[in-house]
Amino acid sequence: MAVRLTDVANEAGVSLATASRVLNGSARKPAVEISDKVRAAAEKLGYFPNAQAQALARSTTKLIGLVVRDIADPYFSTIARGVQRSLGDSGVQLLLASTEYDPEREIEAVQAFMSQRTDAIILSGSRSLGENGQLLKLIENYQENGGQVMIIGQPMTDMGGIQIDNEATAEHLAAELISAGHRRFVVLAGEANLLTSRDRSNGFLEKLKRSGLDAEEVISGPFSREGAYVAMSDYLKQQKSAGGVHRVCVFCVSDVMALGAIRAIRENRLRIPEDIAVVGFDDIPTLVDITPTVSTARLPLEEIGKWAGEMALNHGELRKIVVSGVPVLRESTQLADGQ
Repeated sequence: MAVRLTDVANEAGVSLATASRVLNGSARKPAVEISDKVRAAAEKLGYFPNAQAQALARSTTKLIGLVVRDIADPYFSTIARGVQRSLGDSGVQLLLASTEYDPEREIEAVQAFMSQRTDAIILSGSRSLGENGQLLKLIENYQENGGQVMIIGQPMTDMGGIQIDNEATAEHLAAELISAGHRRFVVLAGEANLLTSRDRSNGFLEKLKRSGLDAEEVISGPFSREGAYVAMSDYLKQQKSAGGVHRVCVFCVSDVMALGAIRAIRENRLRIPEDIAVVGFDDIPTLVDITPTVSTARLPLEEIGKWAGEMALNHGELRKIVVSGVPVLRESTQLADGQ
């Protein structure tokens, strides 16, 4: 039989109300010696407080929900680590949901966190051009009932969070590549309806245009490793059938997509960067473990997670932080002398 709070109260020789105040975190604190007796009794009997009762006593569940698109993607797992570390010894626990890029699963995750009465929900991942009306209505209802919502990525009305300046960062990255001597570019642009894909590819292309250059091809497709692998494979096949592969610099709008492009290039027995240069975006931790090391635009991913977590802990403080990335050129875009 499960141990009840009544059993703990009897063991400690106190009233049920006193035992509840000690174990459920009421603002009314019994004397230290009484609290110690109640906790000792709970430990002896193996009693664990009821989370719902604690939430009622404290007016908080001490839970934060984090929704990501793909927890296997190092971009999101690094952000999740930052959120977790920001909570420190606050006593707040992190709940995690991964949507696998499915809008319906994102809605289900938000609904689940609402039913758990989480104190805050953090949404991490690119928003779509036509945002889901049902999701926006859910968020509005959650906020009206005292919940906080933080967005990592693109801003949404009446919500705090971290806005990533993808367009300006992509412009800076293009400028660095041009300064390094690159003149011929192909862009793996991801999905046209994702704001992250659109902003990164638009920023890169705009800088090329202002520099008197044009991308030789802009290829849309799934915002994923496999999507980039297919797109790069098709591009190389077309180039070979047209007379041969010319040296270009391939800009992928995410590091994960860059890894897919690299796989396709190697399967076609081409060298990086001697035959084709590759550059990504995000600076996920695994990039420096790949040979050659991969050029990218560095975002402070773990810090972004920490900032979002700190916002969630500061109840009622609505803030927006704008973050820009820094170009990092590594071996995958190096040009030999005279090229």
